[in-house]
Amino acid sequence: MTEEILSVLNGEVFGVWFLIGAALVFWMQAGFAMVETGFTRAKNAGNILMKNLMDFCIGTVVFILIGFSLLLGEDMVGIIGKPGFDIFTDYANFDWSNFVFNLVFCATTATIVSGAMAERTKFISYCVYSGVISAVIYPIEAHWTWGGGWLSQIGFHDFAGSNCIHMVGGISALIGAAMLGPRIGKFVKDKTGKVTKVNAFPGHNLPIGALGVFILWLGWYGFNGAAATSVEELGSIFVTTTIAPAIATVVTMILTWVKYGKPDVSMCLNASLAGLVAITAGCDVVDAFGSIVIGAVAGVLVVFGVWFLDYKLHVDDPVGAVAVHCLNGIWGTVAVGFFATPSAPAFARGFGDGVSFGANQIAGAGLFYGGGFKQLGLQLLGMFATIAWTAVTITITFIIIKKIFGLRVSEEEEIIGLDAKEHGLPSAYAGFSIMDISNTMTMDVNENTDLGVSDYDKASEFQKDAAVKVVEAPITASASGIYKVVIIAKLSRFEALKTALNDLGVTGMTMTQVMGCGIQKGAGEMYRGAEIDATLLPKVKIEVVVSKIPVDSVIATAKKVLFTGHIGDGSLHRVGEAADEIFDAQRGAWLLMRPTEGQKLLRHPAVFGGVKVDAEHPDELTAVLDKHGGGAQPPLGL
Repeated sequence: MTEEILSVLNGEVFGVWFLIGAALVFWMQAGFAMVETGFTRAKNAGNILMKNLMDFCIGTVVFILIGFSLLLGEDMVGIIGKPGFDIFTDYANFDWSNFVFNLVFCATTATIVSGAMAERTKFISYCVYSGVISAVIYPIEAHWTWGGGWLSQIGFHDFAGSNCIHMVGGISALIGAAMLGPRIGKFVKDKTGKVTKVNAFPGHNLPIGALGVFILWLGWYGFNGAAATSVEELGSIFVTTTIAPAIATVVTMILTWVKYGKPDVSMCLNASLAGLVAITAGCDVVDAFGSIVIGAVAGVLVVFGVWFLDYKLHVDDPVGAVAVHCLNGIWGTVAVGFFATPSAPAFARGFGDGVSFGANQIAGAGLFYGGGFKQLGLQLLGMFATIAWTAVTITITFIIIKKIFGLRVSEEEEIIGLDAKEHGLPSAYAGFSIMDISNTMTMDVNENTDLGVSDYDKASEFQKDAAVKVVEAPITASASGIYKVVIIAKLSRFEALKTALNDLGVTGMTMTQVMGCGIQKGAGEMYRGAEIDATLLPKVKIEVVVSKIPVDSVIATAKKVLFTGHIGDGSLHRVGEAADEIFDAQRGAWLLMRPTEGQKLLRHPAVFGGVKVDAEHPDELTAVLDKHGGGAQPPLGL
């Protein structure tokens, strides 16, 4: 009696955990939305959020109508579930838990495709192919493994979806991105059409991308663990689901550090997901050693996959969906045939009718654990069958959509952004100033801009002038001797420049943060294996008004501070007496100086430094400027 009670309680507890796991998998939609949004450009953020929302909503509609029955309906010759409408005709006896659980998995498959085709896909086309994946493509191939179909009957093993979900989504993403073509400016071609350069398009918000990865990692404990039926199974699944992504991330960090000179943030985030994808198929039947090897290979595959798509296939995948889901979905499926071990708590369920043993169907141990090639052969068979089904059906889907609606937005829509053109949304960041710093603003050069010397005192005058260019506006000499110097420099040099000017006697300046586009080939920074060229970069604009301090001293000091030995270190503009404004610190008034016109006007009558100054007292104004060093400066725009 006691054992029967405990068995019932255990069933109830894991029934609840099954639904909690489904909720965690649903929460992964937020993770996918954050990763895709953060890894792409701000002008498309709203479009991406809308697509990730509609993945689930459209998926729910078609899963109710046809998808669920194709997946878990009565098996028909091992290929397909019998279509039906039990959710409407026999709701009292309907399998509610299985419906919700399989629905959230189905939505994940469609979401994967979104990232690879981001920033240039028509929204209507996306809605259509997302619906087709959820209604037909995913349910039928998933039936083969989880619905009592032919793969489950022979012992093919994919516990949580490396094959059925991630590889299917990754294959669809690869084909879709290839048919769609790259984003404008991603690849540079010569006259023969050969790709000569790959441009990096940095994601606009990596903090959001990182948040998405952590959300996904949390949700993955439900993704992999929800179908566990004992504490031992669940504990083992949690261990393997933790080890593999951690190892993958460390391996990718080391590889990118060695290959590109610095550890790549976005690639390491991809690696965490790659390790999770790779362990998903065998999370219940591998041990710690198997998890380590699976994770290590996943970390290598991410780096290789991103490079291979960019430099060999020339397929533009903004978020790394193909490297993460396709390559590691394949690897995770095959890895079961190598590392499945009888020591894992869930291994002993066996196989038979494709239903009795749930998702734990397995024919034997892996190659490295004494099982020979049998399980490996089954894994390869199931993988290639799924690839063939997915490739054929998604290609037909894309071709039909392209004929009816078109897949890609116009060039104008892509450049302006899908938020504005597809959704009438001026910006997903209303109230924030967002600047697109991607390589759409690249300025191509053919020469190396390194001047060969980084020490200012050792540089020739030519090298100094090339690094920090001085531009003088045409001016007319005036007795006032008032000059305005405008300095454009790297943000990192501001503190040093401010200190140097202060030591010179300048007591006031205006600093504005701006963005600059120019030739800066000296940096050679890498993003996801592609070099970041000259593009819009953070700069500071510093404005100083001087009269008593020699303007040449200000220019010479600034040149010395800014010099690093590269063309584009900074630029100086001596505006002269054309139009300068001086701030009255006591009254808050601004003096508009036009000495070339023989006038010294006051915007508002004021007292400057204790001296009354207006249009009738020009001499007093000059005296005050001399007394205070001419350092006062108005804010930009007045």
